[in-house]
Amino acid sequence: MSRPRLFALLLAFITLVVFLPVGQYSFVNYDDTDYVTENAFVKGGLTAANIHWAFTAFHAGNWHPLAWISHMIDCSLFGPNAGAHHFMSVLLHAANVALLFTLLWRWTARLWPSALVAALFAWHPLHVESVAWISERKDVLSTFFALLTLLHYTRFVQEKSQRHFWLALLCFALGLMAKPMLVTLPCVLLLLDVWPFRRVQGLEFRVQGWGKLVVEKLPFFALTIGSCILTFLAQKQGEAVVSLAKVSLSYRLQNAPVAVVTYLEKFFLPTDLCAIYPMHAKLAPLHVLAAVAVLILITVIAWRWRQDKPYMLVGWLWFLGTLVPVIGLVQVGGQAMADRYTYIPSIGFFFALVFLAADFAARIQTPKFISLGFAAVVALGCIIATEFQLHYWRDSETLFRRAIAVTKDNDIALVNLGVALDVQGRFDEALDIYQQAAKLESGRHQIHNNLGNILDKLGRHAESLVEYREALRLRPGDAILQNAIGMELAALGKFDEALAAFAEAMRLNPKLSGPYLETGKTLFKLGRDAEGIQSFRLALQLEPDNYQTLASIARHLAANRNDATRDGQTGLVLAIKANELSGRVQPMVFDILGMALSNTGDFTNAVVCAQNALDLATANQMKNTSQISERLELYKKQRPWRESFIATNAPVKN
Repeated sequence: MSRPRLFALLLAFITLVVFLPVGQYSFVNYDDTDYVTENAFVKGGLTAANIHWAFTAFHAGNWHPLAWISHMIDCSLFGPNAGAHHFMSVLLHAANVALLFTLLWRWTARLWPSALVAALFAWHPLHVESVAWISERKDVLSTFFALLTLLHYTRFVQEKSQRHFWLALLCFALGLMAKPMLVTLPCVLLLLDVWPFRRVQGLEFRVQGWGKLVVEKLPFFALTIGSCILTFLAQKQGEAVVSLAKVSLSYRLQNAPVAVVTYLEKFFLPTDLCAIYPMHAKLAPLHVLAAVAVLILITVIAWRWRQDKPYMLVGWLWFLGTLVPVIGLVQVGGQAMADRYTYIPSIGFFFALVFLAADFAARIQTPKFISLGFAAVVALGCIIATEFQLHYWRDSETLFRRAIAVTKDNDIALVNLGVALDVQGRFDEALDIYQQAAKLESGRHQIHNNLGNILDKLGRHAESLVEYREALRLRPGDAILQNAIGMELAALGKFDEALAAFAEAMRLNPKLSGPYLETGKTLFKLGRDAEGIQSFRLALQLEPDNYQTLASIARHLAANRNDATRDGQTGLVLAIKANELSGRVQPMVFDILGMALSNTGDFTNAVVCAQNALDLATANQMKNTSQISERLELYKKQRPWRESFIATNAPVKN
């Protein structure tokens, strides 16, 4: 085996070992719900219908069908096993490391500098976010195709093979379908024409001599334009782009150089890394001027060295150019910067820095063992820092507590921490966290929505109603919020107002099943069971495979006071289907299945289901275990749940 091939394999293997801990990590509530855990299309696996959705949906503010398909493949192969999903990202990252080393070797034939650049790319802690965050699969996947694009383009130039030109174009198209951040890659190809390919006479950046090279890249630029159009449409539909009214153009222009210089700082001193860097209320003018001065200084130095050290200018422009789509001039989300944005840009910076250091070491005749020893120390330092940073991605609570600890006024991190505590049933703690977030950013409807959710769970329905109404004021016309308002009105016994709220939610979004489901529940409370059942049927027509909808309807049918035999059987069928769709791991669904079984006289299986529900609820530290225990004892005495329910739940007179 040749030394370069051995180096590529060794770098990839060490990368796999370094990132091995992620195999024990869970999904996080930061976009993983949209990308995997609550996305029915993705969880459904690789099917023709789901692939069609991937290519036609503008979901999560992006058009990246290959990213969706990669998650679908994981779900088909591994189901909900988060560790396996994580490791697929690690495999792609390791492949990227091997490809990068191979490229640098083909460009320069310099083994050790190429290996160090690949090692920095592989093990720098700034890249933990791209690898350890399942939702950022699009980063490692798009870079895989970007590096294949560069490899085929290299062979096109070196071997004069037209076939590799078209293969490069195909890989570029696939990369754009994984993440549109690659739109500046055609400019990188032009940079490579300067160095290492030296297709520009005299290495001068002049118009003369560039025309042919630009025309050659026109197919790549055409794909870039198409991707930009699709991305604009996706982000507009997903309301992902922040308006100039919220983040002014002046602020964006000031933040851009500050963010770039901060990335440079973190390349050398990667401390206080976290998942969310909030925008500062105001940027100090001196800070902005200093950042601009640093960028101008480095650019001037790189330009002056363009003849003797062309890799310096090419690497620097690679770094700056590939950051352009994510530097915030078009602001997407509420972050000032993000570690993941350095994944591809860092390649240019690393090879400029490493080859400059290697040339300097050669010029002063540094002994080889000292150079290699220094490189080994740097690589080992990156590995240690990466292991330290990986730790914070093991679960949602750890991730966002870290973000809150190393940043100031981070309302986004507070909200996500609140969600993590909410999921664990730590409602009082979640309420306190949400209230802290509301003090920082009272104009965000999501915060008021989450406050409404948690207050509802705490039984504070009047306060919850106030929060939902404030959320609806900030986001008028939202059917989900309108439905939540109806639910709180129903909980407060204001049934006529609740039914009116549900009707308004149906008008706002006729395809939303929730209002029909909640209308049915309310009608049952009023003793209007026949009308309630009809409303349930409409909910089922809209979402026939939503296990939560199925389970809720099954529970209410099991409690139906009229025609118990028929509705009991229907409820049993729905409960069985809900249990299958939920993966047989939801205590609530097992509990409802036990109710339905007891009403049909199957007390043996009702006991089994109630016991499963109790075991799962206890394992998850849920608070309703006493109620499940009571039902379990009821079934052991061969008493149906309906009998107990009817005795204690008379219809409400409205």
